Amino acid sequence: MGLLGLLPLHCSTISEQLARVYENYRRKENDLERYIFLTALQDRNEVLFYRLLNEHITEMMPIIYTPTVGEGCRRYSHVFRRPRGLYISYPHRDEIALLLNNSPVQDVEVIVVTDGERILGLGDLGVGGMGIPVGKLSLYTLCAGIHPRRTLPILLDVGTDNEELLNDPLYLGWRHARVRGKEYEEFIEAFVEAVMQKFPHVLLQWEDFSKQNAPRILARYRDRLCTFNDDIQGTGAVTAAGLLAASALTKSKLSEHQIVILGAGSSAIGISNQIVAVMQQDGLNEIQARANLWLVDSRGLVHDARQDLDEFKRQYAQPLARTRDWKLNDSSGITFAEVIANVRPSILIGTSAQPGAFTEPVVRDMASHVERPIIFPLSNPTSKSEATPADLIQWTEGRALVATGSPFAPVTYDNRTIEIGQCNNSFIFPGVGLGIIASAARRVTDAMFVAAAHVLSQFSPALHRADASLYPPLEQVREISHRVALNIGLEAQSSGFAPPSSVEELEQKIKRHMWKPHYVRLRRGCLDK
Repeated sequence: MGLLGLLPLHCSTISEQLARVYENYRRKENDLERYIFLTALQDRNEVLFYRLLNEHITEMMPIIYTPTVGEGCRRYSHVFRRPRGLYISYPHRDEIALLLNNSPVQDVEVIVVTDGERILGLGDLGVGGMGIPVGKLSLYTLCAGIHPRRTLPILLDVGTDNEELLNDPLYLGWRHARVRGKEYEEFIEAFVEAVMQKFPHVLLQWEDFSKQNAPRILARYRDRLCTFNDDIQGTGAVTAAGLLAASALTKSKLSEHQIVILGAGSSAIGISNQIVAVMQQDGLNEIQARANLWLVDSRGLVHDARQDLDEFKRQYAQPLARTRDWKLNDSSGITFAEVIANVRPSILIGTSAQPGAFTEPVVRDMASHVERPIIFPLSNPTSKSEATPADLIQWTEGRALVATGSPFAPVTYDNRTIEIGQCNNSFIFPGVGLGIIASAARRVTDAMFVAAAHVLSQFSPALHRADASLYPPLEQVREISHRVALNIGLEAQSSGFAPPSSVEELEQKIKRHMWKPHYVRLRRGCLDK
């Protein structure tokens, strides 16, 4: 190979390489440095990168994705090393097809795209949002085996309204206020048209768009190409899975619960949609199911007398008449605490990105009316969580069933060690993508996510062991993705969106698509004619 003398004599095995890179990883002094180290390793040696992640998945998942990826996105222009993926900037709006031709990957099976406006709970990070598609696609490979050479992260750079970034001399994005309105819509349309032309069979995942844009974009394009929004549908499915497991523990049906959701953005709507779908399977009609959901935004209860509601919120606006007998300080703005006091929910979910919003008085009030309160503070990164599990366990005398959006350590209470499950989308979207690709599905439906939620709920350790987590350990994620993919493929076939095949044939297609990181053996070819 012409390498003699260019390398040390000893040829390191992959085990030795893993030991070396892990030793260097452990030397890093903080999570951001670890994130940068892993990003550099991914650029240099993808096989070693994914083998390392697979061996230390619980330890490293929070580094390559939430919560540390948020800091990586926030400081993107300052820690930038090498470009990865495709940057489609608004000034090049007339050349999108040419940009797609310049893609570093041509045989693409899945695209994750963002415009960087709502990165986790951190807001508008402009071009720094590229860290999210890169991270998501890394999870597609790690969790479901989608080959990294079949994935393409894309950043739609339409400017930023973040003054700190605009004033940063190192900022790498387009220094311009965010494009909105008609110009924005035309840009998205041009992008989708170019993708459909260049990659007609690709799975397109929308990620971290604003709550105003995300539902509208999904509704506009979901029947035109194979596409979904993980913030809406993936978050909804993984949350529904945890609620199904918690309901089984309390020997109840999800349809029997009153549910309050603090935060009424795209994630909350996605969660609500999945909950309604599960309740309909329990026998409720859509109107009855929606009546069990109480959404609260920054202005209070979402109800039908409010004139300030976005269209996507109106479907979950409660009739104001239902609050007629409530004790209120001011009926024009019904507060979160007043909703808790009057609804007496058994399930409380947070998607507000407001740290500490689940206060002790509110939680104690809820716990006084229900034996096993189910509380999911889902906002991430960790700094945005509505409450810490330790506080929730303390305030409910150890009775709460808790899951969180970011990873938290187990909680010790009354000589018990209570494991805290992470409501992690990586349990859902990689398997969904694998099932779509392996089955050659033409569309992504809500029914597929309901099927995925039921699969995940069956893996809950809490169903078999007291004080165990509602969600399984990350070490099981590839097994879960395989099961999810099979059910997604079967659902796609039954709904007519994928060509028919036997279960055995579908199983084999899924297995063939699950890449395992390993070195291929190289041989020198014959160069002489």
